[in-house]
Amino acid sequence: MPAAAEPAATPRPLDGVRVIDVGNFLAGPYAASVMGEFGADVVKVEHPDGGDPMRRFGTATPRPDATLKWLSESRNKRSVTIDLLQSEGVALFLKLVAKSDVLIENFRPGTMESWGLTWDMLHEANPKLVMLRVTGYGQTGPYRRRSGFAHIAQAFGGLNYLAGFPGETPVLPGTVPLGDYIASLFGAIGVMIALRHAEETGCGQVIDVGIYEAVFRVLEEIAAAYGLHGTVREREGSGSFVACPHGHFRCGNDKWIAIACTTDKMFERLAVAMGRPELASAEQYGDQRKRLAAREHINRIVGEWVGSMARADVLERCLAEEVPAGKVNSIADIFADEHFQARGNLARVPAGELGELVVPGVVPSLSATPGRITHLGPTLGNATEDVLVGLLGLQADEIGRLRRQRVV
Repeated sequence: MPAAAEPAATPRPLDGVRVIDVGNFLAGPYAASVMGEFGADVVKVEHPDGGDPMRRFGTATPRPDATLKWLSESRNKRSVTIDLLQSEGVALFLKLVAKSDVLIENFRPGTMESWGLTWDMLHEANPKLVMLRVTGYGQTGPYRRRSGFAHIAQAFGGLNYLAGFPGETPVLPGTVPLGDYIASLFGAIGVMIALRHAEETGCGQVIDVGIYEAVFRVLEEIAAAYGLHGTVREREGSGSFVACPHGHFRCGNDKWIAIACTTDKMFERLAVAMGRPELASAEQYGDQRKRLAAREHINRIVGEWVGSMARADVLERCLAEEVPAGKVNSIADIFADEHFQARGNLARVPAGELGELVVPGVVPSLSATPGRITHLGPTLGNATEDVLVGLLGLQADEIGRLRRQRVV
């Protein structure tokens, strides 16, 4: 069975850190979710009329304000409604900033400034404030005002060009917003560094992350290869230009397996597993350069061997010879896999009237201060009164007036 959400027992390393998440969708707000898993008090500031559009993006649930995407990716947050287009809303927001450590936003450059929330104003309200700004193209440069989404940033950053088969249309890798997640993780790293600096100096700073540049940063050697040799890496399907055999192969039961032989020794082990040790001889394909030159022939030999057996049998033979191999898993495979279960990668979390939902577990695993999922994405405004009364000290009549005027 999937692992349950961990009880609130042990202290977490970000206990006492308050994060304001005022963004929409994933890029940036996901950084706040990660921080929340490790103890940060994440206050999600949303517009009173509908809140974050991600509430309605993805697979619908019986909760009208929560898709599965919202429930999974906005976990461990408290929702507070404030209209930042009203001057009183801006004043409330600045009071909240004064009592927080981190502010995360992902609007197009200039948006917050148009509301009167410049960095100078925010810094004046809280000199130690760390501000994470995630946009498609960053806060500077000629493209800064262009709208940015993960798909576009992945294309612009060079990732999508590499995805697909030779000569065919570039594809969207995995059909998931990788750029949003990658940019958020770089943002979270920046926040941790900036918090350390603020502790030592008393001075906060701005972290500027463009989604495209976060994507570009993880594309290994392509910049160095082009700069030095003018080499443009092209689409290679499931293979690799540096190793052979290295890719995905269809098994006899119509399942898929991944095999990666990045060294001659690994290919020698595969040849033994296949019952054809002669393939790894010096006279045949024991040298990686020979295998690369005969890539199609090698892949056909391996493909025929893999296709003659069920996936479990192929995997058993590969693992017996220590050949790097693994299942190409569907989500159904993942739910049935003992390793995902043992590692707590599937967390079963109560979701009110929806019962229990299974969501990805916390990563990374810390031995002394592990993170945990306390709850899934909150209902709109579920913590508005708690924050306005308990944190900002407003009285009930003042909150009533603000509600009537749709400030909160």
